[in-house]
Amino acid sequence: MPIDPSDEDLALCYRDGDLAAFEELYRRHSGGLYRFIAWRSPRREWVDEVVQDSWAALHQARGRYVASASFRTFLYQIARNRLIDLIRHDPRTLLESELGGAHGLAALADGQGQGATPEEALDARQQTTLLHRAIRALPDEQREALVLQQFSGLALDEIAALCGVPLETVKSRLRYAMRKLRDQLATDTAREAGA
Repeated sequence: MPIDPSDEDLALCYRDGDLAAFEELYRRHSGGLYRFIAWRSPRREWVDEVVQDSWAALHQARGRYVASASFRTFLYQIARNRLIDLIRHDPRTLLESELGGAHGLAALADGQGQGATPEEALDARQQTTLLHRAIRALPDEQREALVLQQFSGLALDEIAALCGVPLETVKSRLRYAMRKLRDQLATDTAREAGA
């Protein structure tokens, strides 16, 4: 195996029984997968369950993995499908999801305000709150594309494969999402400054 093997090389090794390869895949992708599910899940209590189920399902499906598919797309598709199954089987969730109930904010470590003055820490926290509110207000498809790119680090082609849409659709969703975020943050910042 190469010194710094690709995810796909590691997945093939894991498929053949190499547990060290699984440990490296987990190290590389556990944080991004958790953030993706935390942002998408309408119920906070489902996040750990979906993430754990996804890794377990990966173990079960490892024999089906082929190197022509991106490992990250393969893993995220497993997680996305598991979350969709949970949402479908809980009718209350459909209503909450229509009302914008993403509860993944606590999953994103702030990291802001450490070593700052209390005023700077408060300002950073307020900016983070405004950003989270603006992201939650995005349409589902735009929010999903944005979270996959910005918080989970997926490439545009991986997002397209995961969402089952053309690359140009992903680009459009991201462009509209960024425009809406800029507009919303400018409005919120102006409102905060005037208050």
